[in-house]
Amino acid sequence: MQVNLKPSQRAAIVGAIDAQSSAAAKSTGWIDAATFHNYLAKIGVGALGANATVDAKLEQANKFDGSDVVKDVAGKAIMQLTKANNDDSKQAVINLKQEDLDFAGGFKWFRLTITPAVAASLIDGMVMGFDPRYGFASDVGNKAASQAQTV
Repeated sequence: MQVNLKPSQRAAIVGAIDAQSSAAAKSTGWIDAATFHNYLAKIGVGALGANATVDAKLEQANKFDGSDVVKDVAGKAIMQLTKANNDDSKQAVINLKQEDLDFAGGFKWFRLTITPAVAASLIDGMVMGFDPRYGFASDVGNKAASQAQTV
């Protein structure tokens, strides 16, 4: 570990689901798992609708745009957040390493999908990449285009 590096040189936002009220599944874009050594997906909920549930998982694909085979990443789903359990304004995280994907089967892209059900709920999500394979996390090409600033 390089303790002299700035956090922004080690970690970058690589995918995001903007904060919104939704009753339908929302996903980040497809992320190339070969760019960083480690990833962390953050799921957030605000006010949940009446009887609402929220699920979140990581999915993997064998093409950069998900146009061929897409499947869940084994063991990379949260326990359901629910209104009944008073899960309003909670967060969950999912860790991912490249070896969690089916690289041997050609699956090197992944995305975060958040699925609210029963009633519209406030959701947001973010995927961060840690410890880039080449250069700094803050380099163009390593971070999401939506990351507007690094201070």
